[in-house]
Amino acid sequence: MSQTLTHKRVLSVALPIVLSNATIPILGAVDTGVVGQLGDAVPIGAVGIGAIIISGIYWMFGFLRMGTTGLTAQAIGEKNVGETAALLTRTLIIGVAAGLLVMLLQIPLFWLAFKAAPATPEVETMAHGYMQIRIYSAPAAIGLYGITGWLLAHERTRAVLVLQVWMNGLNIVLDLLFVLQFGWGVEGVAIATFLAEWSGFALGIFLARDVFGNALWRNWEQVFDRIRLTRMAIVNSDIMLRSMMLKASFMTFLFMGARFGNVTLAANQVLLQFMEITAYAMDGFAISAEALVGQALGAKNRNQFRRSVYLSCFWGVAIISVMALMFWLCGGWVIDVMTNAADVRIDAREYLPWMVLAPIAGVTCWMLDGVFIGATRSKDMRNMMFLSVVIYIIALYFLVPVYGNHGLWAALNVLFIARGVTLAWKYPALEASVEKA
Repeated sequence: MSQTLTHKRVLSVALPIVLSNATIPILGAVDTGVVGQLGDAVPIGAVGIGAIIISGIYWMFGFLRMGTTGLTAQAIGEKNVGETAALLTRTLIIGVAAGLLVMLLQIPLFWLAFKAAPATPEVETMAHGYMQIRIYSAPAAIGLYGITGWLLAHERTRAVLVLQVWMNGLNIVLDLLFVLQFGWGVEGVAIATFLAEWSGFALGIFLARDVFGNALWRNWEQVFDRIRLTRMAIVNSDIMLRSMMLKASFMTFLFMGARFGNVTLAANQVLLQFMEITAYAMDGFAISAEALVGQALGAKNRNQFRRSVYLSCFWGVAIISVMALMFWLCGGWVIDVMTNAADVRIDAREYLPWMVLAPIAGVTCWMLDGVFIGATRSKDMRNMMFLSVVIYIIALYFLVPVYGNHGLWAALNVLFIARGVTLAWKYPALEASVEKA
């Protein structure tokens, strides 16, 4: 691994992640498309709601990816080979154990999910069958969070790209085979994903195989070291709380948008797809910050730390600027592609300027998230998110009653700005904590 921090190194970390993220919406489209060939709306709704529920359950353990990246990157910077190996074992144990727990608790989890998001009896019955198959890949799906985080910390983003392309590609091929050829319907989609996730888990272990070449990965005294386990638990729990607050903020946006009628709700949903695209693109550059900042902090090299932040943010800002320009120039065309409803098109165009502003408002918080994850400053992330959510609630209280859906979009941009400002407020102390080279 090159130790020179250059633009090329940042791009070599970021671009494979951007490409791997591009495969995610393709898989979702194929899942929907194959069941759509069955000629009935019920299977489409069942796969949709079933996938959302399962993904939501797994998402609760998404902290494992971020926490593992930060901690492993720091161990790499410290040149602590033993801890680097132990972290992979530790995160695999946690991931698989969490997956087994989810499997054991599937009955109450599914019951709660359908209480929160009820559907017609036909859709719920079919979705339940889909979820009963998918849930048995929980150890693999959650364990993959840890493997991915470990690979990212090593800047092995091409391996992550291979992993994603393999899993999603296999899933698509099996979708077509099981549903269109064998006629297995919704269960076929679930079995395809089940097999893809377990094969992805096996491939992830294979991609990390170098670490199993010595006995360090099974140094159980280090793997179960109480101090390191406690630190990992604190980091992961803080990230989980931060992520839950962020998720709740977006859910609040959706629920409040529903008050303005079905047309405005649909327009907001269309525009949020722009946000999804932005998140996929920015993920790569935030991850480059996670890996490079974590290594610099572990090496106690302030100059390297500062340059890691600068280079990652330079490219993050460059990409965001291009995306904002593209949203402005091509947003109307994209809206027309995404919906045929004339009233939804009109509404979406009215609120499009807010979506053009959103990437610019959010670039600071997205990039600083990567910096603080790499530095494992999870307490600051949690606390600044709480403060930002309070500011967001105040903005909603004052703006929505006066400006309606415009006020709702303005409040969402206030949330992005508040997150960026509060993390920037904490940044000088973070940089000062890194010892000079």
